[in-house]
Amino acid sequence: MITISPLYPLKFEPILKQKVWGGNKLNKIFKKIAKENIGESWEISGVEENVSEISNGALKGKTLNWLLENYTEKLVGEKVYQDFGNKFPLLFKFIDAREDLSVQVHPGDALAKERHNSFGKTEMWYILDVEKGARLILGFNEKMDEQKYLKTLSENRITEILNSEPVKKGDAFVLKPGTVHAIGAGVLLAEIQQTSDITYRIYDWDRPDTNGQMRQLHTDLALEAIDFGPSKAKMSYSEEKNTPVPIGTTDFFTVNKLSLSQNYVRDLEEIPSFTVYMCLEGTAVIETDDFSEEIKKGETILIPAQLPEIKFDTNSASFLEVYIP
Repeated sequence: MITISPLYPLKFEPILKQKVWGGNKLNKIFKKIAKENIGESWEISGVEENVSEISNGALKGKTLNWLLENYTEKLVGEKVYQDFGNKFPLLFKFIDAREDLSVQVHPGDALAKERHNSFGKTEMWYILDVEKGARLILGFNEKMDEQKYLKTLSENRITEILNSEPVKKGDAFVLKPGTVHAIGAGVLLAEIQQTSDITYRIYDWDRPDTNGQMRQLHTDLALEAIDFGPSKAKMSYSEEKNTPVPIGTTDFFTVNKLSLSQNYVRDLEEIPSFTVYMCLEGTAVIETDDFSEEIKKGETILIPAQLPEIKFDTNSASFLEVYIP
């Protein structure tokens, strides 16, 4: 075990992804310096070949994998390290959809392990900004079964059976594996998900990708993963200031909203894992006994499990607070 540096609130270099459907809001609103058509900013990632690198403090330049190997449960918490070892269990993103994303579905843990030796993908969306008429696709708009679904798909009429859900800023959704879904044009959101990059694409609006090629569809793989029951993805929560407000809990993560109008001390003693803050609005300085770091709108910070509390120095900032229950 190394002893070179005590842990502190950690920021990471965003990993920016060009997408055929991506826009310019991650640059314009969140100041992610990037080329055009950036669809995703991977804020904290342990996905193979997309591993985040620390951008602040004494450990700057080290990777998330290196951190895990050297700090183990001090970084992620004892139970999390027992369960996941040197695999970081969650992936944090900001997503900007200038156009509709493909209609897709993700497998659960059992199917993903069997097929890909991977985690499944439970995910959560928090809507940050919308254009007029923006919507999500979530599940089906009528009672559905495998036979009816396959018939509609084969006749290229799948858009007729998809449930379209209008969205506004502040809406939140938890998507269980098996939910057929798509992010619609004009939506900017934060996404929290299990560490998995497995997507089964069902329909891609008959458009070519950035190289002019049609992207592969995964009709057969998707079939076994789809939940044909009604979608119950939308979460309801109350808006309160200066206290963590629960938005949604899954088996894999808990998400609260923390809206601050004053300085605030957050006791993390009872949280058994690391905690991540995604800044939605405003600016704050996060302080520990011997370290301070500014975080502003569009940035993400990881608080190691061994830190018992942090102080937010701010007069206006809001965050998604994420940890593993």
